[in-house]
Amino acid sequence: MTCGAVARAQQPRHLAQKLGEAMGTDLRFAVLTDDEARAQAAMQAAFDEVKRIEALMTTWRADSEVSRVNANAGIAPVRVSDETLEVVQAAERASRLSNGAFDISFYAMKGLWKFDEDLEPKLPDPKELAKRRALIDWRKIIVDKRAKTIFLAKKGMAINLGGIAKGYAVDRAAAVLKRAGFPDGIVQAGGDLLCAGSKEGQPWTAGIRDPRGPRDDVFAVLKLTDHAFSTAGDYERFFVKDGKRYHHIIDPKTGYPAARARSVTIYAPTALLADALDDAVFIMGWEKGLAIIEKLDDVGAVIIDADGGVHVSKRMQGRVQIVHPPKPGL
Repeated sequence: MTCGAVARAQQPRHLAQKLGEAMGTDLRFAVLTDDEARAQAAMQAAFDEVKRIEALMTTWRADSEVSRVNANAGIAPVRVSDETLEVVQAAERASRLSNGAFDISFYAMKGLWKFDEDLEPKLPDPKELAKRRALIDWRKIIVDKRAKTIFLAKKGMAINLGGIAKGYAVDRAAAVLKRAGFPDGIVQAGGDLLCAGSKEGQPWTAGIRDPRGPRDDVFAVLKLTDHAFSTAGDYERFFVKDGKRYHHIIDPKTGYPAARARSVTIYAPTALLADALDDAVFIMGWEKGLAIIEKLDDVGAVIIDADGGVHVSKRMQGRVQIVHPPKPGL
């Protein structure tokens, strides 16, 4: 995904940028400024904020709050920070809204599917998959707001905030930049993007990647002013076996990769909301997904279904421009 700007005759400020890596993905910060040194300091502070959130919510560290919750599944509640509590509660709302299509307890499947550095084009054992799938149930994630604890009610349960925490981190990083005096800019973490403010009064533009095209091929562009934009796709972490594509977005009801879409892009007022909804709609498919999107205030969607068809929500009509039809392919 890329982010640029609508051209103007004059640009009294320049776009300062900073790149980095965190939360398992590439980070990009950009702000409009006439003071490069001050801008770089603010973007470093925003980067540090993302790393701080990562330390709380990652599953790659045994001492993170999420890892401690998982280690105590079926044993005892774990006290967590206000931030982890907030993200888990947001995940709970997304699960309720999507009737369980979005479910952070999918992590009970850990190790069965190998799409990361351990990529392996192998299907899991059906009996083990069924056993693990029985542990997926967002309703068994017990949140005590007063005690600030999270408890997984079944031993063997596990949660992973990878489908929502990056959006939260993007929002927090943008807040750091705004407090530092940079309300106009871009924060991007992989497929999660927030275009804060505007570009000298003009909207930012973002490109939606063609799921079957090369990495820099966009099939549509979208104008944004002070809004977030998040894309879930089947093209980042996947393998093809026996003529079928298997990818990392797991349908919690089946334990297998969701098969109703190629990509889903969500437009929303916060990156947190956009991040949760793109996975939910991807798993539900365009018909059920759009039915939910149309009921939400200030939210829109652009969906490429499993056959390559494009579906645009009412709120996005006139806001998104299709550059070319998505390419065919497996």
